[in-house]
Amino acid sequence: MTSYVLRRLVQMLPVLFLASFAVFAMIYAVPGGPVAVLVGENASKEEIAAAIARHGLDRPLLIQYFDWLGNALRGDFGLSLHSRQPVMALIGERLPASLQLAVAALVVALLVGIPVAVASAVRPNSWLDRLLSGWSALALGVPTFWLGILLILLFAVELRWLPSASRHVPFWESPAEAMRSLILPALTLGIYVSGIFARFLRASLIGEARQDYVRTARAKGVPERRIVGLHIMRNALLPFVTIVGLMMANFIGGTVVTEAVFTYPGLGRLIIQAISTRDYPLIQGCIMVILVAYMLINLAVDLLYAWIDPRIEYR
Repeated sequence: MTSYVLRRLVQMLPVLFLASFAVFAMIYAVPGGPVAVLVGENASKEEIAAAIARHGLDRPLLIQYFDWLGNALRGDFGLSLHSRQPVMALIGERLPASLQLAVAALVVALLVGIPVAVASAVRPNSWLDRLLSGWSALALGVPTFWLGILLILLFAVELRWLPSASRHVPFWESPAEAMRSLILPALTLGIYVSGIFARFLRASLIGEARQDYVRTARAKGVPERRIVGLHIMRNALLPFVTIVGLMMANFIGGTVVTEAVFTYPGLGRLIIQAISTRDYPLIQGCIMVILVAYMLINLAVDLLYAWIDPRIEYR
């Protein structure tokens, strides 16, 4: 297992190199640049030329890339062109907020999606299955920004139970205040993703329920609850874990719409701000951090396969 993990980590290096070059090239290929944002619309040619030279934007593109890459390998993504703060410091301020929201939304999605999937799969094509499948379709069809606005109108405006604008409060500092700030955006994301989880897990459970080992277990008189909970569920979790990992990575990457609705200070809003100001170092740093998160979560999912199914071995 250790050799497999080390091999996967080594394999990430060329992927990160190619991805970093692609991101760097695509950003500079987009028409326009950050100079107009830095010096203003009424700047003279001399001020524009000075700003370009000051930020090193007049050097050849490959030289700029390899300078950036050398610093990035040391954990230095440079300074933000807009705020003149270290990029890693800006990302470090927003990443914990995104992680906290991602975990909270994932918990909501699992608590809602798994029971709905199990209840639907136990009695397929029944009235309960049709009702819950309709709910899953509704959860997927409702736009997150509209659901977020409805939750704000109900719980913040009408009932005045929760704040309309969410802020990042570390859970270990004040669990109650953190939950007050997180519950509305977590519900908004969690309800939508629970529809994905419910539909995907239901299909996987129904497929496993038709296998021969399930009929054998029933013929032996094994209780239905034990068959579903111990045998069917465990085998159905393998493809389901993949979807959970992808959703977790997607949350960390930034749920821009939800963060905008609740003014939540996550990584998604930081990326949008960086794009709007043409802040090249900040855009590159954010994308590379998200890419690393995706790759590490993908590795964790592969390792989780071996824990769920002992027949899977990594060498």
